[in-house]
Amino acid sequence: MDLDLPESLSSGRRRLIAGATARMASEYDDDFLGLILSGSAGRGLDTDRSDLDLLVILTPQVADGPRAPRLHTAGLELIPLSLDHLETVADFGHPQYGYRWSYAWAPTVLDRTGGRISAAVERQTGLAHAETMSILVAHDRLDGWINLVYRALKSDRDGNAFEAGLDGSESIPLFLDVVFALEGLVRPYNKYLRWALQQHPLTAWPSDKVLSLLPRLGAGEPTAMRYALERVRQISSEFGDADDREALRAVFDGWSPDEYAILRSGS
Repeated sequence: MDLDLPESLSSGRRRLIAGATARMASEYDDDFLGLILSGSAGRGLDTDRSDLDLLVILTPQVADGPRAPRLHTAGLELIPLSLDHLETVADFGHPQYGYRWSYAWAPTVLDRTGGRISAAVERQTGLAHAETMSILVAHDRLDGWINLVYRALKSDRDGNAFEAGLDGSESIPLFLDVVFALEGLVRPYNKYLRWALQQHPLTAWPSDKVLSLLPRLGAGEPTAMRYALERVRQISSEFGDADDREALRAVFDGWSPDEYAILRSGS
């Protein structure tokens, strides 16, 4: 059984995956549909202390039953997953949404479904247009981020640098949700943010700009926060169709002139 393994894997880890594959093919036969290598090993970031997170794709009757393969050793974790579950896309806010990044750009090691597994991984990685607008507007990530920027800038204006830093730090997760949503992508786990920006660069932001901006936002630095705000506003003004742009503009326009004076100039 041919496996498409990342070149970065050591020979020992290749043998470990090959052995597990042979055992599962023998035990589950046609119910064994494929493998995805998630975690740090799937992204070439593994160390000597990393284990292999191997998602085992199975038919529902096996994946959801008592015969499902479950193993967690120092070197290998087998995680059973039905193909139906892999093809089900959780919306933002759903308890399963956070798992979508575990599939993002994770290599499909084996696909016995004619491409369904690889297609499902790609779909989990990307946001549909409606999902992007839901994150930005319906779930208030854009307005929530602007609110934290506003609070941080007010604190800085009033000479409260510590409080500005607290709000600046709190703003970072919302900022990243907004930035990646505008690119149609699920936001990476923090552990993989640098890797994602370097391996899959955003179209609207240079990777080094985002990485250098984050600590400045976390410190509540006014120049950085106003730069980020203006850049997001510009990207939003060019996003999607006329209805999308109007909906995003309405979020910015919901702030009063006095509030906007603080956001834009600090006066």
